[in-house]
Amino acid sequence: MTAGALVARTGDHSLAGPLGSLDAYLERVSRIPVLSRDEERALAERFRNEQDLAAARQLVLSHLRFVVHIARGYSGYGLPVGDLIQEGNVGLMKAVKRFDPSVNVRLVSFAVHWIRAEIHEYVLRNWRLVKIATTKAQRKLFFNLRRMKKNLTWLTADETAAVARDLGVSTAEVTEMEKRLAARDMSFDPTPEADEEEAYSPAAYLPAPDADPAEQVEDAESSDDEADRLRGAMDRLDERARDIVQRRWMTEDKATLHELADKYGVSAERIRQIESSALGKLRGLMAA
Repeated sequence: MTAGALVARTGDHSLAGPLGSLDAYLERVSRIPVLSRDEERALAERFRNEQDLAAARQLVLSHLRFVVHIARGYSGYGLPVGDLIQEGNVGLMKAVKRFDPSVNVRLVSFAVHWIRAEIHEYVLRNWRLVKIATTKAQRKLFFNLRRMKKNLTWLTADETAAVARDLGVSTAEVTEMEKRLAARDMSFDPTPEADEEEAYSPAAYLPAPDADPAEQVEDAESSDDEADRLRGAMDRLDERARDIVQRRWMTEDKATLHELADKYGVSAERIRQIESSALGKLRGLMAA
């Protein structure tokens, strides 16, 4: 089933992207609830095992806001954000079609590849009248070269070699793409007027290399999961061991071994042994 067929058969063409007011679309998308891990898995299993299109539609709807975040990162190419969102939504639907819940990863992490792939294709088709990247190597350079350059000057021979090595392409391909990127279209990159210091070109506003919503979501979920597991592991310790670990590692005003030894009426060496044993137990429980 194609992404277009998924839209048609679920009966909601608003999935494809903002056809009217972009602000209205963004406001509508922001009101759609985010699925929990269990809800997402149940819907994905229904779609994968039973071809339940209502489940697929819910998976797509709950991730539309994620597409918006990614699409906005490509606004520096001077293309309509609504069109970028629409292309990203097609990638999201392709991801839902291929998503396997048994792999035990969140859909948001799996879908980012498909969303970006569709947006990349759209950018490459529309950014310039003269196509700037047609081969696989050129496409890789197109989306990575500016990010890898440390400044706005031309790359030195050593920097060219380093970029080529990092991206797995030839130095000649790096040099050619650098020339293509420098040869800006006049209508897309206007020159400054006489009374201006610089022209504000859309091409100057590219996404930050660390602006990856998938990684941000994964990091937040990972932190929450680790915090929950740590709390559960701490509850498994006896009261004395828990207090020692908390006062030695989880407070700003950390207690010394001798302070704790005085509190519990044992030697500092005994406190160190209890601490070491408790930390080992915590590592085991956290890894389980």
